[in-house]
Amino acid sequence: MNELTTNLKSLHEATLNNLKSSKANNTLRAYKSDFKDFQNFCTKHGLNSLPSEPKTVSIYLTHLSKNSKISTLRRRLVSISMVHKLKGHYLDTKHPIIVENLMGIRRIKGSIQKGKKPLLISYLKSIINVINEKKIEEIKKLRDKSIILIGFGGGFRRSEIISINYEDLEFVPEGLKITVKKSKTDQFGEGTTKGLPYFNNEIYCPVKNLKKWLEISKINTGPIFRRFSKGLSLTDKRLTDQSVVLLIKEYLNLAGIENKNFSGHSLRSGFATEAAESGADERSIMAMTGHKTTQMVRRYIKEANIFKNNALNKINI
Repeated sequence: MNELTTNLKSLHEATLNNLKSSKANNTLRAYKSDFKDFQNFCTKHGLNSLPSEPKTVSIYLTHLSKNSKISTLRRRLVSISMVHKLKGHYLDTKHPIIVENLMGIRRIKGSIQKGKKPLLISYLKSIINVINEKKIEEIKKLRDKSIILIGFGGGFRRSEIISINYEDLEFVPEGLKITVKKSKTDQFGEGTTKGLPYFNNEIYCPVKNLKKWLEISKINTGPIFRRFSKGLSLTDKRLTDQSVVLLIKEYLNLAGIENKNFSGHSLRSGFATEAAESGADERSIMAMTGHKTTQMVRRYIKEANIFKNNALNKINI
């Protein structure tokens, strides 16, 4: 009997680990952070957070709606639901009191979401130019330029940029192949390969800049984008994804460009927008960015064509 109990206990623990492993660590942290806010709200108002009920969740969403976007409300609802599932509780997120309330909030607030600005070619060139002009060591210039150019050229998420290892690179006559072992939309690590061709203009070529970076840094294994210690000594420690955001904002500021509405995602959205503007089709853009649905890509194409296919162009004034 004791052996059976022990086996059930170990199976229970293994099951919990499987449930946790089904989601990326960043996703689990986001769930916990969102649920903590819900928990604090419930504690403050004498309500149960776990298990909770649709009415309580609906009241919480109304509370959030005063200062939050619709997308934030939806994310919080997903987080609350997932924590309930992980803890073995059921929460009916399709209950009319939640669904109808969200519809009402959406009508009152509107559903247009203002995303971060894409880093377009003109901004990209300005950043590279300002790095070249800056009075810093060549090794730091090459690292920072490579991060930004590779991020843009491959339509990478910032987490994917800093996850690249030397072993993931393959230089070929046409350019560079980069193996992405795991990403936000590839949680099971099936992997994908992105191809970055050589640019005619060496100054802005991600492949040639990366080659120079690897030569000067002497990196031949492990993370390709690493931290510097004091005195610009290169360490073996991988950069954080937040470092990508800080670099973009720093160099935009130096280039005299307002950096408030830019983020790490700006490299990825910039690539998609410029590719759409240049006539690339949905499939080729999605093959590079890794988007699984056309919804977001079509938004980039729509934004890219806002002036290109504008009916007002047909009117002579």
